[in-house]
Amino acid sequence: MKSRLSLLACFTAILLAGAAHAETDGGASVEVTTPAQHHVEPLAGYDRFDITASHRAVLVPGSIWYPASTRTYAVPIGDNPVFTGTRALVGAAAQGGKHPLILLSHGSGGNMDGLGWLSSELAQRGALVVAVNHPGTTSGDSSPRRTPRLDQRAKDLSAALDTVLADPSFGPLIDKSRISALGFSLGGSTVIDLAGGRFERTKFRDYCKRFADQGDCVFFQKGGIDFDHLPVEMEADVRDPRISSIVAVEPGLTDALSDESIAAMTLPVQLIGLGAPNPWRAVDVSASGSNLAARLPRASLETIRPASHFTFLGLCKPEAAQLLEAEQDDPVCTDPEGSDRATIHARVIEAVARFLGLAVASASANAAYQ
Repeated sequence: MKSRLSLLACFTAILLAGAAHAETDGGASVEVTTPAQHHVEPLAGYDRFDITASHRAVLVPGSIWYPASTRTYAVPIGDNPVFTGTRALVGAAAQGGKHPLILLSHGSGGNMDGLGWLSSELAQRGALVVAVNHPGTTSGDSSPRRTPRLDQRAKDLSAALDTVLADPSFGPLIDKSRISALGFSLGGSTVIDLAGGRFERTKFRDYCKRFADQGDCVFFQKGGIDFDHLPVEMEADVRDPRISSIVAVEPGLTDALSDESIAAMTLPVQLIGLGAPNPWRAVDVSASGSNLAARLPRASLETIRPASHFTFLGLCKPEAAQLLEAEQDDPVCTDPEGSDRATIHARVIEAVARFLGLAVASASANAAYQ
């Protein structure tokens, strides 16, 4: 005799079969299907915090992107008339465990949210990404006279690291053996400084005498900078020994690095170059530029093309290029022929993730809260 559980299973199967091929009042059969599972967009968590830094007279704005374990409200971070924002879950709980941490430094005139396209993807691959707005060189507050103070920028990142390590929510999640720094353009110079690179004033003066038409030198000239009297603090040793590796994308000022400091930088360095058909001399680390890639003991150089220096910035809105032209601003939304900014971004993300040993992103990145 069949058990009651077996009979119940058979009866249930008959009912399900009948429901799947039911009849209407008119006798016509209709198929009844199970609704497809609702797709949940994979998003990183995002939050902001203030950084108290002894070298600054003001609080330094900071932010953190991280792998989220819950869903809160999603908003576009860094959205403005020029750039499309990156959606994130503001204030969501973070996934547990230990995570690598990446300090992020924006370029001259940029800001921490403008690189959200990168921070978000690295966070979804398991990293905590901590970024700052560097006073004096950020959006709406970018001065040629304050730009040579790379020491202050590097100290911003160290202060941000101090703050997040002490934070009761995020501090316990940090794998202290995997703390990296990533920077773009002037941010690339900043993370090199943080890793022990020493910039010499006389070498930068000589570089600008030789390449006066380069964008960095032109920018300083517009601010009335006297290259014979650059701030002495530019040469300060601001190395943070907690940093185990760095990624420098199109770093500037590398002609001014001292030979001794380059030889002493034994941590792994990934250099990423853009630019087509030819890179800007100011950010060229290959043999045709400062040759930094060959001079560093443990550096790798990845060139991603076709792209320009500005291709690293966020995705632009359709009307952005025309708006920038009308404002006589830099053509930050104009890419070389044949270039696709989203594709270049994807290649950068994969290169960085591979170098830092991050997880491969998957469609189920947010499975924990679906």
